[in-house]
Amino acid sequence: MRRLIFITLLASLWSPVVTAELPAFKAGPAALDGYAAQGKWLVVMLWASDCVACNREARQYIDFHEFHRDVDASVLGISLDGSDQLAAQKFIDRHEVSFPNLISDYESAGSWFEGLTGQQFRGTPGFLIIDPKGELRAQQIGAVSVELIEQFIKANSPAGETVVN
Repeated sequence: MRRLIFITLLASLWSPVVTAELPAFKAGPAALDGYAAQGKWLVVMLWASDCVACNREARQYIDFHEFHRDVDASVLGISLDGSDQLAAQKFIDRHEVSFPNLISDYESAGSWFEGLTGQQFRGTPGFLIIDPKGELRAQQIGAVSVELIEQFIKANSPAGETVVN
């Protein structure tokens, strides 16, 4: 069952990224550390149900998650649909999203992103790449191919660490 968890990202949650306590909307971790710092890379995708690029690119991130989740990486989605949980759920159902998702409003997520990265949040899609220790390693506003994400993970993984691509 696809999970959609309602969260409010507050400015006070900027650092560290993985210890933020979040109220749960449905079953699933109520803190980001339930997803990050689990010995695997975490790709956080900030998306919105009405984002053209998000809709166009969704399948590649689902495939990335399915291919990597049992080995070296997973995806966590954060919908910026705010109070429109129905629109977010329709996106998840339409694309058969298999990775877990949280939901926030644009302003709160933008403030969280800016506080975490030092960069202005300019819209969806947006990406954060968190290493297996739970530290932010990269951020990107705009679409990015999974091939580039895989290359980044491979280039930044210690020698001998399993990295599938």
